Amino acid sequence: MRIRNWLVASLLVFVGVSLLVAYNYKQFMTTPFSISADETIRLDVGSGRSIKSIAAELKDKGVIAQSFWLEWVARINGQARRIQAGEYEIKDTITPKQFLTMLVNGDVVQYSVTIIEGWNVTQTLQAIKNNTDLKQTLDSITASQLMKKLGLPADLHAEGWLFPDTYYFIRGESDVKVLLRAHKAMQANLNKAWMGRDAGLPYDTPYDALIMASIVEKETGKASERPQIAGVFVRRLRKRMKLQTDPTVIYGIGEKYDGNIRRRDLRKDTPYNTYTRKGMPPTPIAMPGLAAIEAALHPADGTALYFVAKGDGSHVFSTTLQQHNEAVIKYQLKGKRKAFSSFKAVGKKQ
Repeated sequence: MRIRNWLVASLLVFVGVSLLVAYNYKQFMTTPFSISADETIRLDVGSGRSIKSIAAELKDKGVIAQSFWLEWVARINGQARRIQAGEYEIKDTITPKQFLTMLVNGDVVQYSVTIIEGWNVTQTLQAIKNNTDLKQTLDSITASQLMKKLGLPADLHAEGWLFPDTYYFIRGESDVKVLLRAHKAMQANLNKAWMGRDAGLPYDTPYDALIMASIVEKETGKASERPQIAGVFVRRLRKRMKLQTDPTVIYGIGEKYDGNIRRRDLRKDTPYNTYTRKGMPPTPIAMPGLAAIEAALHPADGTALYFVAKGDGSHVFSTTLQQHNEAVIKYQLKGKRKAFSSFKAVGKKQ
């Protein structure tokens, strides 16, 4: 009888302890960490770091009262062996259960860098260099050296080959990796767009389309006008007219450009001066976005051969030179016809 009573008592104690453990386990796993609502804690988890040291750090930071539960649960569930390295962000809404899942899934903090449509390669490299979360390996590199550093053909000019977008990365990822992703994105988007291009375009290769897209990108102030502007340039190419587009001249001037195009700039012959040379420049002049690429490959139909900026981001499109000159007088010279001869001498889309 005594043995029976002892067994019953032992069983009751066991059940009670089990229930208590189960209750404490559930409470611990489902109760958010002790973090104030306006606070965020960053936790660096190096490769091979143990769950024991992670739990100890959280205890030291006051996030959890005891390290035992987190370590024990991670080991019992097999999560301790599957922790992924990286930087983790812990907020007041995160529970231990969610935290362990984050560690196993590798839900690390993401940083970003953005390449803006219309930037040239120099501006892009500067943005990469200014990002302190990236591992810098391309210090003082020039645009001409970039492709070689990326392990790409050295004769491939870097301009235009990085797709404008926001790229996410983990802290310490190398600048090279991000730039390679941007290059692959441009290749993929350009090739896909090229496959669906309109028939009869004056381009021999996707690279020709990339050059045109970069010009369209720099000439367009109003996004909806991209196909129209592309249409003007395509018709001029077909008629063997000079493109006469200022952004190419500016690109040819390079770092010496001070914000003004002068008569001597338009007359000085360079590979990028589309006032002195027919056809397109030898390389892109900027990083075109997908909309500009699509416009270059699907230019709008029409008869316009000229356009002039109205001053509000939009343009007036003209079929004849006379119509264009009237638009120049109205929108560029504010109706001052006497100033037209001087303006014409500088060569604005003539």
